[in-house]
Amino acid sequence: MSVRPIKRQSAAQPTLEGAGVHLSRAFGFGDPTELDPFLLLDDFRNDEPDKYLKGFPWHPHRGIETITYILEGSVEHGDSLGNVGNLGAGDVQWMTAGSGIMHQEMPKGDARGRMHGFQLWANLPSADKMCAPRYQDVTANDIPEVIEDDGSKARIICGDFWGQTGPVDGIAADPRYIDISIPPGMKKTIKMEVGRHAFAYIFAGSGDFAYASKPTGVLVEKEFAGQEHSIRDMSGDRTLVVFDQGDEITVQAGPAGVRFLLVSGAPIQEPVAWHGPIVMNTREELVQAVNELQSGTFIKS
Repeated sequence: MSVRPIKRQSAAQPTLEGAGVHLSRAFGFGDPTELDPFLLLDDFRNDEPDKYLKGFPWHPHRGIETITYILEGSVEHGDSLGNVGNLGAGDVQWMTAGSGIMHQEMPKGDARGRMHGFQLWANLPSADKMCAPRYQDVTANDIPEVIEDDGSKARIICGDFWGQTGPVDGIAADPRYIDISIPPGMKKTIKMEVGRHAFAYIFAGSGDFAYASKPTGVLVEKEFAGQEHSIRDMSGDRTLVVFDQGDEITVQAGPAGVRFLLVSGAPIQEPVAWHGPIVMNTREELVQAVNELQSGTFIKS
């Protein structure tokens, strides 16, 4: 057995998207091979409604899947197929854009004005780029939750984990998407699939994913007063941890525990031509998609 070392870790970056939604981007619009098949992860959370209520008005997607997971508040959605609905706290929507879809996503806060959710983009292989669009809406009650004897907890959205299988299926990348909580000070080893790209995104508490012998954190470079210093730092809120290869990871939770998304998938290993919400294999396909969008022939069904 081999522990997956950390390839890199980074803080999510403040970003404006949609009609002015303030969010944190963990990764996206960079090197599409690093986390292939995953292209982008956004963390949208705020307790100031004016920073999210304008939402994500009508916009296109082609050639990808978008996975929306809501923790607080809700998201009203509608699309060019005539689907309408509302995602509440704990719900998941897995949208396969395929040949093309137009949709909108409008966040609403909870009773205290809080909104928190994630959107992950997964690439589609060339054979599925032009498949018929579809949705899988999953309510919180349909997502299995496992609590181990040590208090560790996992919500299994997709894939097999701790003896349970998530309700989302039929996904091209055959991914695993898990919401994991580890109690304060607890050390936990988690089995991983070999040969898949994997990352963790910490969104509460802190933890050490290095070799987790004790909670001292991993060695990182940080800048203070214009100079770089090597210090021990525990990965905290809004931190992306990208893993190298191996068949397990080990995490040491910090004093407040740690909660993170653990995502892995089989790389597609195909060329990527990417412009905004449209991801194809060649520039010619990308130009065709943009032309169809402009001419009104983008939607195929």
